[in-house]
Parts: sequence; C-alpha cells; structure tokens
Amino acid sequence: MERTQAALAEIFPPPASAATPPAGEEGQEGQEGPPREQGILVVDPARHGCHLDVLCGLGQVVDVARTLDREGYFLEAVSGVDWPDKGQFEVIYDYSRLGGEHCRVMVRAFVDRSEPVVPTISGVFPAADWHERETFDFYGIHFQDHPNLIRILLPEDADFHPLRKDYMP
Repeated sequence: MERTQAALAEIFPPPASAATPPAGEEGQEGQEGPPREQGILVVDPARHGCHLDVLCGLGQVVDVARTLDREGYFLEAVSGVDWPDKGQFEVIYDYSRLGGEHCRVMVRAFVDRSEPVVPTISGVFPAADWHERETFDFYGIHFQDHPNLIRILLPEDADFHPLRKDYMP
C-alpha cells in the first residue's frame, strides 16, 4: 500500500489534513461530513472495503488509472452515484491488486449533473469499455473519447436513465 500511495502522491499534493474523514462518514446516514480536499486518504479496509480512498478531479482520472496500471492493479468496476441535491454525479472506480501487497483502491471524481462528461479510461484499461457503457446507460454520464459509447443493457431507443434519483417510470 505504501508503494501505491507514493506513486499516487506524484499526482496529488499531500492532503492538508490526513485526519479529515471522507464525506458521509460523520453523523447519521444521509448527513454529509466535512468536505475533503482532493488527494489520497488511507482508510480502514474492514469499514470501507478499500485501503486507499482517492478523490480526484476529472483531469486526473486518466493519470490515476495509468499510475495504478503501472503498479499492477486491475479494474474491478466503474459505477455512479446521483447527488441531485448537489447537482452532481459521483463516478467511482474500484481497483485491486492481488498477491504480494494486496491493496484495493477506490477512486472518486465528481461531475456536474447538467453536463456529465468524464474522460474515458478505456485506453488504459480496456475492461472499462463495458463498465463505462453501463454507467452511461443507467446514469447518462458521458465518457469522452470512449470508442463505442452506446447502450449496453437498455434498449437502444431508451430516452431515460433509471438510476438517476429523479427518474420516475
């Protein structure tokens, strides 16, 4: 984990406070904790399901993917979360590395809900193709420069995104 943290530190400056918890950790469900700066946070894997929680800007998504690829990680999933009250989507990337220094990394980036465009990582991780298409299908998040961003699970003529919180069937 230390090696991964050091490799990612080339992209991010050290956080102002390593003790700042990720959003949503304090208080009851639905209440947000203090906002957190972009960067790397070491978290308890038993509580969070990952060892490192990386909050990055949209312009850093591909650089983070390249770094994790160089460090021997594979992509597990790409998913989304709709935050309509904040006018944002959260795009979540889950990476893992097995053997030796086992480590799971969650990378998160926020995009404006009114113009949800995120760079594709399919050029770094070809497996992202399907995951990005599914996220596009369900949330309407566009992955810029994706080679084939078309519906994958919903009908081609679907004009809705069923995992958006304002979707009403």
